[in-house]
Amino acid sequence: MIVTGGASGIGTETTAALAAAGASVVIAARRPEAAEVVARDLRLRSANSDITVRPLDLSDLRSVSQFVEGWEGPIDALINNAGIMALPELQRTAEGLEMQFATNFLGHFALTLGLRRSLAMAKRARVVSVSSSGSLFGPVFWGDPHFRFIPYDPLLAYAQSKTACTLLSVGIAHQWADEGIVSNALNPGAIATNLQRHTGGLRTPEHLRKTLEEGAATSVLLAASPLVEGTSGRYFEDCAEAPVVESRPEQRLEGVAGYALDTTNAQRLWDMSLRLLDQGR
Repeated sequence: MIVTGGASGIGTETTAALAAAGASVVIAARRPEAAEVVARDLRLRSANSDITVRPLDLSDLRSVSQFVEGWEGPIDALINNAGIMALPELQRTAEGLEMQFATNFLGHFALTLGLRRSLAMAKRARVVSVSSSGSLFGPVFWGDPHFRFIPYDPLLAYAQSKTACTLLSVGIAHQWADEGIVSNALNPGAIATNLQRHTGGLRTPEHLRKTLEEGAATSVLLAASPLVEGTSGRYFEDCAEAPVVESRPEQRLEGVAGYALDTTNAQRLWDMSLRLLDQGR
């Protein structure tokens, strides 16, 4: 199993839980030296020596290609967990793409696409996309996803990227089902991690917050539990399928917007992403 961002936040707990259950886990990390320190601790904690680290910078498509080219053998689960949130200033990749969209979604899209053969080899592989309740704040901005005309807003950029993560799972569910690959997206909940470093910390009321272990639980369910065997193209939170909501809740942010599960949107995003990858080569 592969966990992107598996050396930080809920990624660490996801890695720990999967390793404790006996899985061979690869932590894909932007800072492999720091990730190796975490991996050493997790090997002791899980009593599983088969936790390794490989470098991966999702904002750099060359790094994604290197990861894919260096991979051999089947993959039972790919947990697209890594992410950044609410960058206060507009940042772009070398290709000129908005950084949150590029890191949270497009890098994962390229990674998943590149590992398709290895996922198919596993026969019943699972791709897990870590989305967010933040997706309730906005859809994909089809005409200007990289904020070349729309005034940049940190939360809108984050919302778009997380909606795209959910649509990735919907696209996989419809396009790769014949290869035995399933995919689902999830909202891990409100967990205090370094993800909120640009927002002044987690602002969710205490009684609605989760621990790191609770935040990782839905990822682990979707990656490994027989309870969701064959389930695909859905959105989960609190270890259960989430309801589709018609407007953003005013109190507790829960549920999934219909635009994030729309199959037409999923196909449109897939096609747009293929064009972006072609332009980045």
